[in-house]
Amino acid sequence: MSVMQVSVFLENKAGRLAEATEVLGNNGINIRALSIADTADFGVLRMIVNDPDKAMEILKRSDFTVSETEVIAMEVSDRPGGLAEVLKLLTSRDVNIEYLYCFIEKSGESAIVVLRVEEIDSAKEILKANGVNLPGAEEVYSI
Repeated sequence: MSVMQVSVFLENKAGRLAEATEVLGNNGINIRALSIADTADFGVLRMIVNDPDKAMEILKRSDFTVSETEVIAMEVSDRPGGLAEVLKLLTSRDVNIEYLYCFIEKSGESAIVVLRVEEIDSAKEILKANGVNLPGAEEVYSI
């Protein structure tokens, strides 16, 4: 099963991020991981939440522009160089990493990293073949 990321396009003005997170919180949506990228005019809030379908519905109903994207969640050894080792597996096979961000929680002794690549199926195969654990969607949403 795929891990789905919810992306929210926000006008770059005071309070808009607070509005989006308040709408989610008031409707029982728990943000598990997030990243914010911005330009002069807008920002993109990328999130892993406990219920992506419900989050999409709520945000659309509240007049936010949203999209859903498949991403990879992977466990990375939580030690110096752990992330670099896993990323090297992908870059050595010419897999371009578009962006990544981390969870605030850990899975046992490992950190959880969210990764977006163009060739998602190929990247998953490379990671699995090299012993990288890719937790399933339900496990990721409940971390």
